[in-house]
Amino acid sequence: MLLFRSEGHVETWLGARARGEIIPVLKLVELAYAWWGDRLDPDWQPHTREQNQAILERLGLNSPFWNLG
Repeated sequence: MLLFRSEGHVETWLGARARGEIIPVLKLVELAYAWWGDRLDPDWQPHTREQNQAILERLGLNSPFWNLG
């Protein structure tokens, strides 16, 4: 994961490399909280693939890049 100031900076950095997915940092914060926010709960259980996919979809991260399949 890399943080950039703008999509223009991403394009400059990429050059001829393949582009992955770009999300705003606030979306990244949402994702981190949804993905890891329950890890310190005493009754924590690992998320299933289906639960993780549901997190991504709930956050609107539903392009093929985010498919855990």
